[in-house]
Amino acid sequence: MKILILGGTVFLGRALVDSALGAGHEVTLFNRGTHSEVQYPGVEQLHGDRTQDLTPLHGREWDAVIDTSGYHPDVVRASARLLAKAVKHYTFISSKSAYADFSQPGVNESSPVATLTAEQLASTEQMQPPYGEFYGPLKALCEQAVEEEMPGRVLNLRPGLIVGPYDGSDRFTYWPVRVARGGEVLAPGRPDKIVQFIDVRDFAAWIVSMVEAGQTGVYNVNRPGQLTMQQVLEECKSVSGSNATFTWVNDAFLNAHEVGAWMELPLWIPDSDAEMAGFLRASVARALEAGLTFRPLATTIEDTLAWDRTRGAGPRRAGMAPDRETQLLALWHQQPSA
Repeated sequence: MKILILGGTVFLGRALVDSALGAGHEVTLFNRGTHSEVQYPGVEQLHGDRTQDLTPLHGREWDAVIDTSGYHPDVVRASARLLAKAVKHYTFISSKSAYADFSQPGVNESSPVATLTAEQLASTEQMQPPYGEFYGPLKALCEQAVEEEMPGRVLNLRPGLIVGPYDGSDRFTYWPVRVARGGEVLAPGRPDKIVQFIDVRDFAAWIVSMVEAGQTGVYNVNRPGQLTMQQVLEECKSVSGSNATFTWVNDAFLNAHEVGAWMELPLWIPDSDAEMAGFLRASVARALEAGLTFRPLATTIEDTLAWDRTRGAGPRRAGMAPDRETQLLALWHQQPSA
C-alpha cells in the first residue's frame, strides 16, 4: 500500500513509519520539516504547514492517509476535503479526551462526546495547540469533520495515554526513570488504583493492520483496565534492578500540599476528582475484538529506560522534582499516623 502520514517525525508518527515500512508499505510523510534529526532513508518527505498550505499534496494519490497531527476541525476538514479524491481510507488519531463524561468507568464508543458552543469554538481561532480545556471537544469535532468529508471511509481512534520510547511528554517515562534511581519513592494514592495506557508500538502496529483491512468506525485504544499502580511500580523496580522502596502517600495529603495530578505525579488522579473517576478505565472491548494486542509491560519499561538514557541530563516535561519529593516524604513521615 501507499500510505501518507500527516506528521511522522514525533512519537506516534515515528512508530507508524517503522510499522508501515516493516509491513512492506510505501510511505510518504507530510510535515513542517522541523525535526531534521529524524531521518528515514528512502521515505519521501513533503514539507509544508497544513494549517496554511496543502499545495504539496495536490495532484497526488495514496491508498490511505493516517492523520497524527490534527487538532482543529477547520484544519482537519481542509485536509480531508483535499484528500477525499486522493485516498480511499482516512485514519484520524483522536483522543479518549473526546468524551463528555468520565465520572463512571466503562466509557465506550457509544458514549456522548464533548461539545463546544459557537462562542467557544470561535475563541479557539486565536489559540495554539493543544488548546487547553478545549482539546477534547475539538478532537470530537475533528472526527465529525473527517466523516462528513469522507463518509464511510474513516477510522477514528481514541487512545488514552500513549507511552514508550520517544514520548516527550514524560507522563509515563517519569516512573521507570524515578524507580531506577532507587531509594525511597513517593507512590501516589491507592496501590490498587487502576491505570491505563498503551505502548506506542502496539498502537502503531494495530493501526497499520486496521488500515490494511480497510476498517472504519470508532475505537477506544488502550490496554484493558487490569493494571494497578502498584503493579506498574513493582515492574519498574524489577526491570531496573534498583533498591527502590515505595511509600504510599494518600490523596488527602497530596491534595493538601497541592501536588499536581497527572503531570507532577504521572498516572495519578485523586479519588476526590469524581468527574475523572473513569478516565483510566475506558472500555477497549471493541479494539480487542479487532485484534489489538500488547507486549509485556516489562518490555515497555525496559525500552523506555534505554531511550531515556540517550537523552542526557536536563529538565523533563512531567514528574516531581527530587527536592520536592524529598520534602513531601519528610512531611509525610512527621505525621503521627505515618
